[in-house]
Amino acid sequence: MEISVLEADNSKVRVVLSGVDRVYANAVRRFALSEVPVMAIDDVVILENTSIMYDEVLAHRLGLIPIYTDLSRYTLPEECDCKSELGCPRCRVLFVLDASATDKPKTIYSGDLVSEDKETKPISPNIPIVKLAPGQKIKLEAYAKLGRGKDHAKWQPATVAVLRDADEEGKKFELFIESVGALPATEILLQAIKILHKKISSIYEDLKVKDDGG
Repeated sequence: MEISVLEADNSKVRVVLSGVDRVYANAVRRFALSEVPVMAIDDVVILENTSIMYDEVLAHRLGLIPIYTDLSRYTLPEECDCKSELGCPRCRVLFVLDASATDKPKTIYSGDLVSEDKETKPISPNIPIVKLAPGQKIKLEAYAKLGRGKDHAKWQPATVAVLRDADEEGKKFELFIESVGALPATEILLQAIKILHKKISSIYEDLKVKDDGG
């Protein structure tokens, strides 16, 4: 596979893929949406909530906040050595929210979430979570972990992944990926290609073992 970069920055990447069948080019597009893992809040422990928002809705909103992800520092829960349902510092990150409104209404934002890992935090501090009336309070613990878009949309690293023909013969394909912000767009592309290579290699090894075994 040959890759020619047309444009690239943290939010988007546009490349031309050549020397590869459309099936594999499209697999890269699909993996960019469904297989490349990112961090998202998955478990929420509500300690106090006197707002008008139900606990379930509050937890859902927290889960949809994009979080900066460093794939070199964390591992998927199912692949972590801890084998614990609660997780460990290698496979999950704790966020704490302790906010209240006193004499006037107050909007609580993603920046009010305090992470135990200063590098793993919401991509923007200005995402609204809930508005509190005077006297209302929210106190909770939220646990983020790596996951894949195929399991839930909150783990989808890209908002857009589009593939189209780049020539009339259908031998070159233009791929455009736009990131939600958790990972740079170029890393999403590279991770998707790595996943494709890993899956193909796994199939090859399985077939080789069967052939060797008669």
